[in-house]
Amino acid sequence: MTNKKNKKKIPFSVYWIYAIIAVGIIVFQIFMSNSSNTTIKSEDAFYELAKQGFIDEAFLVNKVRLDFSLNSDGKDYIRSSDDSNYSIIKDALDRGSSFGGNQSFSVDILDASAFTMEINKIKLELKESGKNPIQVTSKEEINYISNIIGFLLPIIILIAIWLFVMRRMSGGGGGPGGQIFNIGKSKAKIYENGKTTNVTFNDVAGLEGAKEEIEEIVEFLKNPKKYTQLGAKIPKGALLVGPPGTGKTLLAKAVAGEAKVPFFSLSGSDFVEMFVGVGASRVRDLFKQAKEKSPSIIFIDEIDAIGRSRGKNNSFGSNDERENTLNQLLTEMDGFGTNSGVIILAATNRADVLDKALTRAGRFDRQIYVDMPDINERKGIFEVHLKPIKLTSDIDIDFLSRQTPGFSGADIANLCNEAALIAARQNKKLVEKQDFLDAVDRIVGGLEKKNKIITPQEKKSIAFHEAGHATVSWMLEHANPLVKVTIVPRGRSLGAAWYLPEERSITTTEQILDDICAALGGRASEEITFGKISTGALSDLEKVTKQAYAMVSIYGLNEKVGNISFYDSQGNNQFTKPYSDDTAAIIDEEVSKLIESQYKRAKKILKENESKLKLLAEKLLEKEVIFKEDLISIFGPRKWEKPDEKESIKKKEENKKTEESAKKTSVTKNKSNDEAPPKMEKTSKKSEKKA
Repeated sequence: MTNKKNKKKIPFSVYWIYAIIAVGIIVFQIFMSNSSNTTIKSEDAFYELAKQGFIDEAFLVNKVRLDFSLNSDGKDYIRSSDDSNYSIIKDALDRGSSFGGNQSFSVDILDASAFTMEINKIKLELKESGKNPIQVTSKEEINYISNIIGFLLPIIILIAIWLFVMRRMSGGGGGPGGQIFNIGKSKAKIYENGKTTNVTFNDVAGLEGAKEEIEEIVEFLKNPKKYTQLGAKIPKGALLVGPPGTGKTLLAKAVAGEAKVPFFSLSGSDFVEMFVGVGASRVRDLFKQAKEKSPSIIFIDEIDAIGRSRGKNNSFGSNDERENTLNQLLTEMDGFGTNSGVIILAATNRADVLDKALTRAGRFDRQIYVDMPDINERKGIFEVHLKPIKLTSDIDIDFLSRQTPGFSGADIANLCNEAALIAARQNKKLVEKQDFLDAVDRIVGGLEKKNKIITPQEKKSIAFHEAGHATVSWMLEHANPLVKVTIVPRGRSLGAAWYLPEERSITTTEQILDDICAALGGRASEEITFGKISTGALSDLEKVTKQAYAMVSIYGLNEKVGNISFYDSQGNNQFTKPYSDDTAAIIDEEVSKLIESQYKRAKKILKENESKLKLLAEKLLEKEVIFKEDLISIFGPRKWEKPDEKESIKKKEENKKTEESAKKTSVTKNKSNDEAPPKMEKTSKKSEKKA
């Protein structure tokens, strides 16, 4: 009984009816073919029988087939004959097959005109011999089944192709939006009834502020009385803003994994379609589903695909499908109708292009900025991504977090994976510290080109260029600390000097000038050493020019231009300059003066240390890669070098321990001093008695 219950019932489908009809037609065709005449192979056998007068009656069907029957003399002749041409007819007579009361046979006619001429000859021969002439009657036969199939089959094929194409255009089969009539349905993925993304807030590291905001929204849905009893209202939306790779979508995945309410996830491009009105229809259907399952959360990734400011770049007043979609979204989020119990999360890295009506309070009440992680947040991100990797015992997460300034969460995940791939490529059982350093070089600098053809003169020029960068940066107080210098080609660069920039919130004028001077050290070194310059400083000049123009026209760090910033954060002046031509000439002049002054400064530093520059370049040509220790051996330690954070922390801890131990010893001394006087008094009394 249990086995019968466990058997799954085959669901009934309309396709079963179609299959039964098709099988019936095939069986009928087979039955008709089996009950038809016995076919002989050649016309010659029929002609021989006709010449002897053995044919009873014959019918020429559609001028392609001849059906005939034998008279009694013909049957007796066939039964007694041993001719192989009549073997098929003889076997049929022996089986006793019949058609229409008579045993009937057929032969295929290849040429109707030749057949008619041959029959006429046979008639004349029979007439001359006094025998009864053969009578062949023409006959038309209609096959209704084949005609019907021939008529319907092309129509069925065209309908099937049309349905297939329309299903493809409407987004595939199955579910909302899969059929031709569901093209206006929402394409959101729904997480409910235990279905989650398997990502929790524990998997999100380094985003403590953003996590608190998002966790509060999830907590509101789980325990609304905690907030509503104080008169608070649920926030209608939260907009996650930040650079790419900082974890905006990861936060949304964590919400889907943590929230015990229906979670709708889709991208902004899912609303955009080639058909007019589809985007607005999908927005309506999405919010309809969310309201039916409220409380619920809607997450729209890359919302800038439909949320751009209206009225800009509108193609000469034509109907814009994207703007219609945005208008419907604005209405659904905070329109005339109520929209209670639905929270909208959205993510974008281009908040500056969003429509102001979309970012106002009441639609997106909270704008959560997800910034690049600092050193402590990078440490937490490393701890998450290093869990599945087999590491050696000497891996220092603090060191890795210090070596990756400016890395986003996605970059750190890629770094850990790249280090594991490098270790596996070298057949290692564990991932080592050097694998992580190689992975940093691979991600930042690009793939190492060992087979790139470089002439000895070019190699020498590259070595002095990079040595110039290293020398100038070593001699400047505010330049970034150097890590290593290499002349091994990587990516598009022929050589590189690797720095460890400080994590600053603001930058002073002196720091920018030192950066510009260090960047120009490569070209200055070429001019001092070889008396000529090359095109190898292209990236340096590009960087320097951008920094100089930013100082003068954006940050207001130039005395002649003054405390003026021409920066347009809203992007309203894309095609016009916010200053006059005279001001533009002053800006260009000040930028040129600034860069040239720093170039002269770099040449002055290199001339003062020319012997050390040559020594460093020769060592670089010999080793191809030199590190900070090599520069210390040549130039000595930097006067303004900051101690390593790890060492400073250790020193602080040691100082705390020494201070605590000193306090303890001082307390014990004070106690002993407090107890000493009574003993002195007792001894003095005893001494007095003795006296």
